[in-house]
Amino acid sequence: MFRKLVIAAALAAISVPAMAGTPRLDAREHNQRERIAQGVRSGELTRPETRRLIAGERRLHRHERHAKADGVVTRGERIRLQQNANRMSKRIYRQKHDPQSR
Repeated sequence: MFRKLVIAAALAAISVPAMAGTPRLDAREHNQRERIAQGVRSGELTRPETRRLIAGERRLHRHERHAKADGVVTRGERIRLQQNANRMSKRIYRQKHDPQSR
């Protein structure tokens, strides 16, 4: 009986980090990286624009890691992460559609 409790506790401890997942944000970050790469390939993004956008994506990823650090991403953290992703998406759009090109 005790052994079953220990195994159940160990499995619960292992699954806690999985609960801290942000699959929607991860997919969104991947999509935004692809949009930046496409902008570079097509010449819509200049080198400085690309550097700024990549730095913003790194910052977003760093905020996500910080939110996941305690094993739980709270509703407030999730909202803040989505707002940051929204801002990055708008920046990507603006930079890709401005009159500058390589």
